[in-house]
Amino acid sequence: MAKAAFLLAVLSCASSELARAQQDNDHTLQAMRDEMARSKARLELQIPNTDQTVRPFYIEYRLVDLDVREVVAEFGDLLTSTHARNRFMNVQARVGSYKLDSSNFVSDDVFRGFIGPTGQVGVDRDYDSLRQDLWIATDQAFKEALDTYSKKKGYLSSLARQSDIDDFSKAEPVRLIEPLEAPDWTNRNWEQEARDSSAVMRAFSQIHESRVSYYLVYATEYLLTSEGTEIRENRSFAAIEAGMNAVADDGVPVNHYYATYAVRPADLPNVDGVRKGLNVTCTELMALRSAPPAQDYTGPVLFEARAAASLLAQVLSPAINGARPPISFSPVLEQMLTGLGGKSDWVGRISTRVLAPSVTLVDDPGAKEFKGSRLVGGYTVDEQGVRGQKITLVENGVLKGELMSRRPGSDFEQSNGHGRSAFLSDAKPTMSNLIFSSTEAVSPDDLRKKFLKQCREEKQSEREKYCLVIREMDNPALSLLHQDDFSELLASFGGGAGTGDRLPLIVYRVYPDTGREEMVRGARLVGLSTRTLRNIAGIGNDDFVFNHVQSQGNFAGTAFSAFGSAQVGLPASIVAPSLLFDEVEARGERAEAKRLALLPPPPMTAAK
Repeated sequence: MAKAAFLLAVLSCASSELARAQQDNDHTLQAMRDEMARSKARLELQIPNTDQTVRPFYIEYRLVDLDVREVVAEFGDLLTSTHARNRFMNVQARVGSYKLDSSNFVSDDVFRGFIGPTGQVGVDRDYDSLRQDLWIATDQAFKEALDTYSKKKGYLSSLARQSDIDDFSKAEPVRLIEPLEAPDWTNRNWEQEARDSSAVMRAFSQIHESRVSYYLVYATEYLLTSEGTEIRENRSFAAIEAGMNAVADDGVPVNHYYATYAVRPADLPNVDGVRKGLNVTCTELMALRSAPPAQDYTGPVLFEARAAASLLAQVLSPAINGARPPISFSPVLEQMLTGLGGKSDWVGRISTRVLAPSVTLVDDPGAKEFKGSRLVGGYTVDEQGVRGQKITLVENGVLKGELMSRRPGSDFEQSNGHGRSAFLSDAKPTMSNLIFSSTEAVSPDDLRKKFLKQCREEKQSEREKYCLVIREMDNPALSLLHQDDFSELLASFGGGAGTGDRLPLIVYRVYPDTGREEMVRGARLVGLSTRTLRNIAGIGNDDFVFNHVQSQGNFAGTAFSAFGSAQVGLPASIVAPSLLFDEVEARGERAEAKRLALLPPPPMTAAK
């Protein structure tokens, strides 16, 4: 009797939610629900020459409705302005069981992993056309799952020892249907703001190229699974990203970037705030042009809070991922993950020390701000329909937890709501709002005094009596304006990412006897891995909120994950203070010089 009452309550709730959805003329969930019911009841395939039939044990429909504006300007002139509305779907079917299924297998021909058929669907939220698209996509996803499952079982049967970790974890169904939210583009003139902001660069004639991009997104995300999860959720995101380049007097290219992010377009800084930030960035770029090349260095390094947060984004992103990696038919994937720094060296180390003894590390998807500063990585449910949970990853230096999706790992079997993805890509364990704290934090002044004292003691017998301060790390996905330049950088840098090569951007030599600072360019840090974080020499109390975008696709969960842009990434926040390290190795500039321009830059007025 109680069970029947519960089922009636669930059906009543679902009916009322669907009624609300239909009232706003959105038939998306109804179409997804009806086609899901048909697939669950009738979708099967008979194995040739046998009486056995195969049916998917899990089906998932994901759909995202995107309303996007992108405005790009340069030197006060508009380059492009686009406004597009699109809807995309992704269908996933799993064959087998939760123990062993058709997912996460790299065969000898193609990686099909979690990704099912993806396609574009109509923007009118029409019931009939969407059901037609879902029918075809479900058929294709099921057939591909059968093919992958067969190859996976064949490969596993050739192994002497197979993993006993499940392929997929169960999750409680979630029903969350929010009222449909209409985008509001009338509150600000984005094109004029882009013109006015980018006009700041007219005062810096030595800048060769620049781009200021406003990227504004309103999205409605839908998720429906055969387990009973039904979600319609509104999300929004906004970014202003700028990249710029110049050439030093010796012909070596120099680059810089500016980025600011917000949960909603209206929360972005106004023109005056953006112009102020761009002016600082351009001034630093001009200083880089005149700065001497960095030399090889080994010794104490102080990361100021902004640089420390970016460094942690690169170092910790792979480490806190607890999911088992894909099973690979070929060792090429293993080599690729190792080279890109995509393998967690924390898996299997629960209850052991992984960070400095005073450090606690928490990831909290429910946090919206930190001491008045807005965080952009929050959410209610992840892309796999699991509610986001606050997780203590490290407590007093000891590993207590890991970020988990529905892909189990050797330490944890269940998802804790961190299976995240951008634009229907493969959901992976990904940070949201990561907060780094210490019980032994000191003031920035005291930390700098300790740094200068240590520098003075270690460098007193050397000819070059200086140490390094890192003020900002690079993000080449933004600072490099051409794909060829980015590819060239990755080719030279990628091999060391797994062992801890990092790219600082704003670096100063500090002479401890006088306190004099001198900017240098082109340094590259070596060997900064999670092991380095076990022995931090000093931690400040100057917490900085670093909002950034995590790269998706091939770079998700690797050392390159912090090299993201708003167009293809996933918002995240890291709160971190200044960090002092006893010994860091830095390599001097090794960039190739290019031929200088034959003529000086043309005159340009400072503003229109």
